[in-house]
Amino acid sequence: MGMSLRLFVSAFCSVSLLALASGALRADSTADLIAQGDNFDLRLRAAEALQFYLPAEKVQPSNGILLARIARQYRYLMADATLPDEKLRLGRIALDYSERAAKAAPNNSEAQLSVAISYGKMLPLLSTREQLEASSRIKDSADKAIMLDSRNDLAWHVLGRWHRVLSDTNTLKRGLASLIYGALPRTTIEESVRCFEMAIEINPHRLMHYIELGRAYAQMGRTAEARRLIEKGLKMPEVEKDDPETKRRGRETLAKLR
Repeated sequence: MGMSLRLFVSAFCSVSLLALASGALRADSTADLIAQGDNFDLRLRAAEALQFYLPAEKVQPSNGILLARIARQYRYLMADATLPDEKLRLGRIALDYSERAAKAAPNNSEAQLSVAISYGKMLPLLSTREQLEASSRIKDSADKAIMLDSRNDLAWHVLGRWHRVLSDTNTLKRGLASLIYGALPRTTIEESVRCFEMAIEINPHRLMHYIELGRAYAQMGRTAEARRLIEKGLKMPEVEKDDPETKRRGRETLAKLR
């Protein structure tokens, strides 16, 4: 082998090794960023989590799981915001990341459910037309999440709330919506109960499941069961971002039962 050829091979191997080393370092660095973001995510510290998740996204823009976790942080920030316009702005950012997550990870239950959760958080801030459109997306997203993972308790919970809200829509509202926007899906409060019971069976440690099942029983007029379940949820420790708000709704329902 001639001198020039040996030098070329040596240089080529060096460049290749450097490229491999750089790629491995970048992968390790990104994994570290995500791990640090996860640490803050577990502690419900959204702003700090984003300081690590967003740089990781620049390296892995098609990482569906990462995109879903970024969406969650924006939902947390949305919950903390006080002005409606700011809540809506953060909600739309969360939804955008959720949509990207669902597209990037079509076979991941968490990524698919992210769309439903983001729409659900935005519902009170949307117009009537947008609410009806969001309702359809919430149902489709939750159904797909369950199809991908039938043990996803949060997906069953979201579906339970969807059935409860839709089953409580009266005839007049349905008639007006049908005239203006098209027919609303029909469902029953019993289907809502079934979904919440499934959520509890899968994960009995989330207070939201008990309180929302209790609220469904209250809607049915089954006062004793409603009180028992809501009180059980209220006694459980607050560990998730939505727990204080869920307890507030539970107390509100409980007060109406007395």
